[in-house]
Amino acid sequence: MAKVAKPGSRKGRLPPTARSLPIVLIRARENVMAPIRKMLADSGITEQQWRVLRVLAEAGPMDSSKVAERASLLLPSLTRIALTMREKGLITQVQDPVDRRRQKLAIAPAGRELIDRNIEQALEIVAGFKAKLGEADYERLLDLLDRLA
Repeated sequence: MAKVAKPGSRKGRLPPTARSLPIVLIRARENVMAPIRKMLADSGITEQQWRVLRVLAEAGPMDSSKVAERASLLLPSLTRIALTMREKGLITQVQDPVDRRRQKLAIAPAGRELIDRNIEQALEIVAGFKAKLGEADYERLLDLLDRLA
């Protein structure tokens, strides 16, 4: 753990929390996720399930490990999430015929319908972020965050 230096000392001085990247990112994430959480609560799915649906809708059927990576989930978490999503009829999961250890996930019609029902609200949320930041800064922020990722 980093030491906080005595007042007036430059050695080991931490930035104020208002300029701490981890803290600012957490605050920003909470503000970004608030309207998305409301949309998802109204839909009866979690943030993680939404990410899985978005990845599968965008990329098509794929190996579980790739879905986990693209949805920013740990593979053991995805395994549990996928079970719930299969039970809800949102995704399908089949065993790879060549490598039986691999599972291939795909969005089911009910999952596609869920995205379709929420697309207008999701686009409005994004439009709100763009209005707040401006189109150029919104795109620049995505590029900068992608560089950190």
